[in-house]
Amino acid sequence: MAVLMQPHADSKPDEVALVDEFGEISWREYNSRVNQLIHALREAGLQPGDTFAVLSGNRREYYEAFAAAAHGGWLLVPVNWHLVAEEVAYVLADSNAKAFLVDSRFSELGQATLQRGDRPSLNASVIIGGDIEGFESYENFIGSADESEPGDQTMGGPMFYTSGTTGKPKGVKSGLSQSGTPLEMLKMMSDGMTEMLGLPAGGRTLLCGPVYHSAQWAFSFLPLLTGGSVVMRHHFDAEEVLALVDKHKITNVHLVPTQFIRMLRLDEGIRTRFSGQSLTTVWHGAAPCPPKIKSEMIDWWGPIISEYYGSTEGSIVTTVNSEDWLAKPGTLGKPVEIMEVMVIKEDGSRCATGESGQLYVKNIMGSDFEYHNDPDKTKKAHLEPGVFTFGDIGYLDEEGYLFMSDRKIDMIISGGVNIYPAEIESVLIGHPAVVDAAVFGIPNDEFGEEVKGAVELVTGAMVGDVLEEELIAHCKENLAGFKAPKSIDFEESLPRHPTGKLLKRLLRDKYWQESGRNI
Repeated sequence: MAVLMQPHADSKPDEVALVDEFGEISWREYNSRVNQLIHALREAGLQPGDTFAVLSGNRREYYEAFAAAAHGGWLLVPVNWHLVAEEVAYVLADSNAKAFLVDSRFSELGQATLQRGDRPSLNASVIIGGDIEGFESYENFIGSADESEPGDQTMGGPMFYTSGTTGKPKGVKSGLSQSGTPLEMLKMMSDGMTEMLGLPAGGRTLLCGPVYHSAQWAFSFLPLLTGGSVVMRHHFDAEEVLALVDKHKITNVHLVPTQFIRMLRLDEGIRTRFSGQSLTTVWHGAAPCPPKIKSEMIDWWGPIISEYYGSTEGSIVTTVNSEDWLAKPGTLGKPVEIMEVMVIKEDGSRCATGESGQLYVKNIMGSDFEYHNDPDKTKKAHLEPGVFTFGDIGYLDEEGYLFMSDRKIDMIISGGVNIYPAEIESVLIGHPAVVDAAVFGIPNDEFGEEVKGAVELVTGAMVGDVLEEELIAHCKENLAGFKAPKSIDFEESLPRHPTGKLLKRLLRDKYWQESGRNI
């Protein structure tokens, strides 16, 4: 088999490796299918260093593709299935994909992409889980291929595309997406990552977020390489997640704050039935977590919840366990051993302890990243070679713990005063009627901007002026008056990327378009 998983196929051939809504496969079956996919892609003409793309929900075949790329020396581009055909075609062209694997659940999007003239010429177009015109069946594609272990194995990996909230999405080429490197490097990465995260050897991961996102990939595929099995679902359902943890004796899971909130808002009877005794490690990240929500989760699940700060570009930068977080509520922890965090002022000088500035990070092992086909964007993200930013604002306390203020692009400037939405959102979410909250700036002729709130409410909450006044008063009770929203919109649901990131521009842009100005 692919070298890194050969020990697992030999030692536990009949144990379950992967579980999804459609069934499960053993390590022996996984062994054979990954081998076949590597041979099939080679027969389709893919050479080491080439790229292929996968447009799919969470399913077992995705992990066959990840493993094939990892051992075949290819770049795998996971495509966000929320995109439209024009955007998918752009990603295929920008990455120069040679093959395109599509989940049958997104066959219409796949077909529309193939019909576009701006997508690249493909060596193979393959449909997973069905028979669709214009595609070869995945089972047929791998079915006639050799099951023997492929020769000349070399490291490949994913190239994730940023969400593209401004401009076109860009592929991030980092240490994860190396090609042509000895496989021992990938083993070092997977072993080191799982050890750093405290994931149990031979444990069982639950995947309930989109694996086309780098965090969900890292927190599931890397443990798989070390012998842990993965249980996955295409969509997150709060009640189902609790049931899956107990049914499959899940040991570790990666979640985002909105998922915490959904589970905390479940009926008390459902929550009481949850055991969770198998859980040893719960990680969360991707978006700020309101302290009240995190405290409630720790009270419920115990001190097994840890948080990280990082990004697709820079991997994991800081971590914090439950005990340290409870001692310093709101902290994102201290930098991991290989990372340095710098807080930089507008003039380029270092901030003093406790002083907020733009956060820059440096991997002391020399690892860096670049945006594929975009040297200008790469340059703008860097202070100097090897020192880069994700666009966040924060500070370090006297003990070296990192605290986030906000993202620079989200900051509100009202009357010359900087206002950071994250702390206001945290207060709003603390109100029992609120499920989710967004805070952003809208035009104000006198002050430039004013604070606007938007909330998603629990089922049965009474929308109206009374509740709006109550929520504003709630903010004033917990924050300085100038931070409280001047008004609040009630939304059926807030626009969030499946990774948990709030897409505020979809709420904010309409106000600025009507004003005739952008700031």
